[in-house]
Amino acid sequence: MPYIRETILTTISEAGDVHIAPLGIIQEGDGWVIAPFRPSTTLANIEANGLAVVNYTDDAKIFAGCLTGRKTWPLAPIGGCPVPRLEAALAHDVLKVERVTEDDTRPRHFCKVVSSGQHRPFTGMNRAKAAVLEAAILVSRLKMLPAEKIESEIAYLKIAIDKTAGPDEETAFYWLLEKVIEHLAEVERAG
Repeated sequence: MPYIRETILTTISEAGDVHIAPLGIIQEGDGWVIAPFRPSTTLANIEANGLAVVNYTDDAKIFAGCLTGRKTWPLAPIGGCPVPRLEAALAHDVLKVERVTEDDTRPRHFCKVVSSGQHRPFTGMNRAKAAVLEAAILVSRLKMLPAEKIESEIAYLKIAIDKTAGPDEETAFYWLLEKVIEHLAEVERAG
């Protein structure tokens, strides 16, 4: 199995519009593979300029927010790079595409790190943050999973939220829970 690092990617369009999206990047040799689904804004932006900024953040609200329509987060410029980073990033890497393996569903962009920055210290792990991340991944796959699987996963993840969440993790989890409830209601109506 490949090593996948869950991140928030910032990309920029030819018109200068910044796009923020959660995306797992895949380690390959001494670089990283970005493999967004077709069609997507992330893919269009990477194809337009061959750059992406990988934001390493422990802010669970950003992962949840991006999947629930809350896509406006404070940004900070990076010297020598047209793509900004998240202000909330603990660290970032600027990735430049070196080669592409085309695919009808999910082209793979092999990238090298061309610059990096450290911004804030990492202060440790938290089960609630991990639960929000897992719930965000679940929400990104709702249409691929049966209702029973979704319900059981949410019930399990809620244990960590109930035991260890601060206000930000609670908010993030409930944003995601709203999406799950909305999806399950649609499934029931269609069923």
